[in-house]
Amino acid sequence: MKSTLFSLVYCLFASVVVAQNSSSADFIPLFDGKSLKGWTASKENSASFLVEDGTLVCRGGRAHIFYTGDVGGGDFKNFELKLKIKTTANSNSGVYFHTKYQEEGWPKIGFEAQVNSTHTDPRKTGSLYGIVNMWAPVKTEESYLAKVDKKGEVFILRPKAPSTDDEWFDYHIKVQDNTIVIKVNGETTVDWTQPDGWTKNRRIGSGTVGLQAHDPTCNVHYKDIQIKIL
Repeated sequence: MKSTLFSLVYCLFASVVVAQNSSSADFIPLFDGKSLKGWTASKENSASFLVEDGTLVCRGGRAHIFYTGDVGGGDFKNFELKLKIKTTANSNSGVYFHTKYQEEGWPKIGFEAQVNSTHTDPRKTGSLYGIVNMWAPVKTEESYLAKVDKKGEVFILRPKAPSTDDEWFDYHIKVQDNTIVIKVNGETTVDWTQPDGWTKNRRIGSGTVGLQAHDPTCNVHYKDIQIKIL
């Protein structure tokens, strides 16, 4: 009886270990924590990106860095992307996806998951920028839970960003078919399905991942950047 019980417990333990290893193995690192290998910075302010204490730092003037490595050929359609991010005061950054390399300027293709705890832009962390916004203005003249403007842009009123400067937070972005889900520390901030007949330039398709240095006050750290291709 003891032998049978031991065998059963061992099998259950082994199954859990295998499941855990399988689950973690589904996520593939895009950043090695040591170098910018697999990433290509825009020619505009390319020095805004560096590796410091195992993190990918976006610090400096407007610039973007794009994943151009071997994972998935740098072209992802359905995926889950997980990152750990730390903002600093007045910093503005963002995680682009379904985008492609650009030498300069704001990326014309793809979506941006906003990274902003205290920058003056009222679109805060957790926003699908310009589509569904976590909206925390310095002053608001009206009280509402959510509203939609004439252009169809959604504003969800919040007292502050769901992220805090100088504290690491978990960012989780999932694209499955025509739906984008964004989570901050496990809280779902966006669950958006692209409507039929969507005519805006930013459309669900496929592409790579990019990180943004928004302006000279930007100082944002990224680590544990990993993706699961669905």
